[in-house]
Amino acid sequence: MHTVEKIGGTSMSRFEEVLDNIFIGHREGAALYQRIFVVSAYSGMTNLLLEHKKTGEPGVYQRFADAQNEGAWREALEQVRRRMLEKNAELFSSEYELHAANQFINSRIDDASECMHSLQKLCAYGHFQLSEHLMKVREMLASLGEAHSAFNSVLALKQRGVNARLADLTGWQQESPLPFEEMIASHFASFDFARELVVATGYTHCAEGLMNTYDRGYSEITFAQIAAATGAHEAIIHKEFHLSSADPNLVGADKVVTIGRTNYDVADQLSNLGMEAIHPRAAKTLRRAGVELRIKNAFEPEHGGTLISQDYKSEKPCVEIIAGRKDVFGIEVFDQDMLGDISHDMEISKLLKQLKLYVVNKDSDANSITYYASGSRKLINRAARLIEEHYPAAEVTVHNLAIVSAIGSDLKVKGILAKTVAALAEAGISIQAIHQSIRQVEMQCVVNEEDYDAAIAALHRALIEPENHGDVIAAA
Repeated sequence: MHTVEKIGGTSMSRFEEVLDNIFIGHREGAALYQRIFVVSAYSGMTNLLLEHKKTGEPGVYQRFADAQNEGAWREALEQVRRRMLEKNAELFSSEYELHAANQFINSRIDDASECMHSLQKLCAYGHFQLSEHLMKVREMLASLGEAHSAFNSVLALKQRGVNARLADLTGWQQESPLPFEEMIASHFASFDFARELVVATGYTHCAEGLMNTYDRGYSEITFAQIAAATGAHEAIIHKEFHLSSADPNLVGADKVVTIGRTNYDVADQLSNLGMEAIHPRAAKTLRRAGVELRIKNAFEPEHGGTLISQDYKSEKPCVEIIAGRKDVFGIEVFDQDMLGDISHDMEISKLLKQLKLYVVNKDSDANSITYYASGSRKLINRAARLIEEHYPAAEVTVHNLAIVSAIGSDLKVKGILAKTVAALAEAGISIQAIHQSIRQVEMQCVVNEEDYDAAIAALHRALIEPENHGDVIAAA
């Protein structure tokens, strides 16, 4: 009855605390085992290897893809090497462990450098195009970060007397890639979970190419598949915070309440708002396998956290979470020819997908459709321009908006709509649109972008705080 547990990059960067709180803690003997850990790269490493997730500043991969010469990407790769060796020196004071850690990552970086040099040289010939190989290079570089943290974790655990073993899923020097599920199954068939603490890389090399579909969300996909393939009792994600009723920075740390239990439907609503408890595809894998998910605060190990299951429903209807996103643009398309014609929606939705804009929601009436989309202003403006070109008679207007949502496993709260409207009106906030589905798990209010923070606080004050839940909403 083992668990599969994922530790993110920010937590991994506080490794001594993670050792004390999660890997070892107060456990001794047999209690140390029956656990598989899936680890991410240390915080900031993947940004250096690929590109900065928020600013877009190029890392090794982006410099390799754009470079006219080797100097740019080689310099970036050497910066990664320096950072990784510095991390090793921070973790290991013993000469033996430090030498082993340095030898491992130096070997990987040397191999990657040689591979990229050979590929660049090969693609100097007209018969070979670099663009055809870039995704493989991206995956290879990404794998360095996870291999580094996983190898170091095993080394540190062995140093402390734990029988730890590495599950290297990066496919390094593997002759040919296996299908994803087969890759996971084959690696875990030989482990004895009762006697070995397994540490797996968050990246899995496979025939499908995880980054083609999930880009940097691959570690949760790996985590979920390991849990499903090994028949885990429970899947656990260790984060730097509790899953709570709202952002404590917006409503006050003394007012938020930890969520004790909820369901995968609620987790999906959070993902739609860009506040992932878990990647939707990973959640789907766990649901199908019948594995429950627990979200825990990595630095409060004694707290039970939040248990997410398929069939959970709150004992009485209530709002569990006030959440939202403020990076939303409303693309309003008005066209009198739209009445009775669904082709407008199909064509515009296809266009937005091609531009890689994420549509959070949409609404329509007889002759207009509004898409609430997340993306850069540049892409939003481009979408508006292309829609106008495709439908010359249409009027396209772009609005700066935010979405604030009330979410719960059973949202059939009597008078919730009236309470919501009254709370926002009392706070001086105008509602631009409102959505409440028959499924009754979420109600979305669209407000002006500048009203986002105040709207979160107002709805938390009106819909959650009067319930006096105590420390936990539905203790696990």
